[in-house]
Amino acid sequence: MSESLVESAESLVESAESLVESAGSRIKNAADDENEIHDVTDFRDAGRNVVTPVAVFPPEVALVVVSTFAGIVRAARSVAATTVPDADGIVRSQTFEEGEVYLIEKPFDGFFADRYLMDFYDVTERGICSRMHLHTGLRFVRMMTGPDTRIRVSSLSPFEVTHVAGVTPFRPHQFTDDLPGTAPGVHRLRHNLIVPPCSFVDMQIPRGVSHQFNAMGEHAVIDSVHPEESIEVFRERMSGYRMTAQTVFLADDLPDAATCADIPG
Repeated sequence: MSESLVESAESLVESAESLVESAGSRIKNAADDENEIHDVTDFRDAGRNVVTPVAVFPPEVALVVVSTFAGIVRAARSVAATTVPDADGIVRSQTFEEGEVYLIEKPFDGFFADRYLMDFYDVTERGICSRMHLHTGLRFVRMMTGPDTRIRVSSLSPFEVTHVAGVTPFRPHQFTDDLPGTAPGVHRLRHNLIVPPCSFVDMQIPRGVSHQFNAMGEHAVIDSVHPEESIEVFRERMSGYRMTAQTVFLADDLPDAATCADIPG
């Protein structure tokens, strides 16, 4: 993050101490570590993820919408300006465990949020799933699927699902299984929710709440907003704006695709 952004964040936090105090203390042990792993054995979520089904589209409409968003991410991968640090030291095109990411809107002085688009990998093609993780700041994500594609969302806590009769278009399928990859003798129940094909589903992710995204199929994207980006960077005492360092993992290794591609019921 540039000095001006850091100064803006510091000024904002200093003038809003009650906000920072209510948000809690640091989550990470090493602020700039891009692969920090916390022991899942005794981990407890700070809250619950709230899921809101938004809409269902005809396949041809969903394909156009999702392909358009994915195309933006893919175009960014081939543009030199997005793959090297810009004037603020920010690399807009990055690779996450779940897919390719393009930071479409970044924070600036007086505006401490950002937004990125993610073009998901198909776990059935890669043979591996992403890991359960959490973030040092709250997130808002809109998950979007096209034809023959589903997203499996998981957490160590039950989801709260919004349903307003006459408005909410569907109730997503939910089930539980055992979290894979735990140490011998350690059992953690995993809660799962399915975003069906050709659908938009929103999820509000509080700070420090576990989640895991895995897509099955080639048409899946996320539109993700981070409303306290500069605040969390300052709160964690990071040396700069580092998207991947704002994640804490709850597993050492990426699990096999069978642990996230199978959907019972």
